[in-house]
Amino acid sequence: MIVPSSARHALRLQTAADHDRVDRAYATFDLRSRGGYRAFLRAQAEPFLTVEAAIDRFDPSAVVGDWPERRRGGLLRADLAELGDPEPDLADMSISTHERALGAIYVLEGSRLGGAMLARSVPEDLPGRFIRSAPAPKRWRDLVGLLDVYLMTACQREMAVSAAREVFALFADSAERERRTHDVE
Repeated sequence: MIVPSSARHALRLQTAADHDRVDRAYATFDLRSRGGYRAFLRAQAEPFLTVEAAIDRFDPSAVVGDWPERRRGGLLRADLAELGDPEPDLADMSISTHERALGAIYVLEGSRLGGAMLARSVPEDLPGRFIRSAPAPKRWRDLVGLLDVYLMTACQREMAVSAAREVFALFADSAERERRTHDVE
């Protein structure tokens, strides 16, 4: 077995199937239509807000000093409110270590990069604060650097991978639930 040389590569390799599941689940939403986009945002809301709240409760600022600037939950809430959707109930998630926080932040920051590609499909007349929040290449590079600083051992990487997989599962499950609901409407 090849051992990845960086924490980012370890996370990417060990969560590839999880990431693919999320991509497949969200690819079914038609972001060009109001209903499809609304369903997409609803599917994003529960996991995204759950994970952000768990990270906030842990407070990773000792490791990720710019965590408050990375948060996008307020943007998602504003878009949902503009579409007339209430804020969702949050799932239960606990983050109790820097390694788990980094694994979760890795997924959220990665979703920002993916969102930039998806945003092109969203009509300008729909609220897009969340999906159009600009990716910050420097923040991504900084995060990748932090991964290598704080996830040096196999055990540390395993904790981050476990958290990342948990976050990916929250997103995939939410998209699949919303898709079933959306298909019935």
